Amino acid sequence: MSIDVQGYMGTTVEPWGKLFYRLVWNHLNCENKRVLDFGSGLGITANHLAKRNEVIAIEPNREMVANRILENPYMQFVGSADELKKIPDQSIDVIICHNVLEYVEDRKCILKEFVRVLKQDGFVSIIKHNKMGKIVQKVVFENNIDDAIRLLSNMDVESVNFGTIHEYEEKELEADSDFKLKIDQVYGLRTFYALQRNEWKYEDDWLESMFKIECAVEEMPEFREIAFFHHVILKLSEPSL
Repeated sequence: MSIDVQGYMGTTVEPWGKLFYRLVWNHLNCENKRVLDFGSGLGITANHLAKRNEVIAIEPNREMVANRILENPYMQFVGSADELKKIPDQSIDVIICHNVLEYVEDRKCILKEFVRVLKQDGFVSIIKHNKMGKIVQKVVFENNIDDAIRLLSNMDVESVNFGTIHEYEEKELEADSDFKLKIDQVYGLRTFYALQRNEWKYEDDWLESMFKIECAVEEMPEFREIAFFHHVILKLSEPSL
């Protein structure tokens, strides 16, 4: 699959790209941990976390791996669930899986491997599309009424770069892990800023102001429901006695 790498990387230097990652990283308290970034893409989060952690990154797209960010050293492997199977049991403190599970056919298999490699006191960080927020933004931001109607009808839509998007609900993560993972926290991401005019986003105080308002509402159910993304933190269920 060919990826528009330059266009994809360009979003990370725009103010809205900077804001997205700042919000995500604000939820992650990672220091002196062993981190697995599954579906690491261009290595934006892997590179950031590698400042203070040991990071293993797995990405199937060779083009993205070839163009990845590597300011801080981390281990990079090309592959998918096949590479997951090589990681020892209970050896990972934090698993990162951002904007990945919508595009795979073997979500249950991947979550099973996450359960196997995760330490008992570790956590999994998953970023996923939020369907209700996506419908709002398809209509308001993109004027894409056809895709909005498809989502309302529980039909899949297509991504520009990554193919069919298989929407799923947060609770399915628990069920697909045979309830060995439980949801600990859900944050809303991109609640407001994708609905704004782009020229506002280059104003001097935009990033700081928008960061504050996004943080203020990210755990409020009413606003979380209309956020474009959800950041889901999962932990292992307590072992049965």
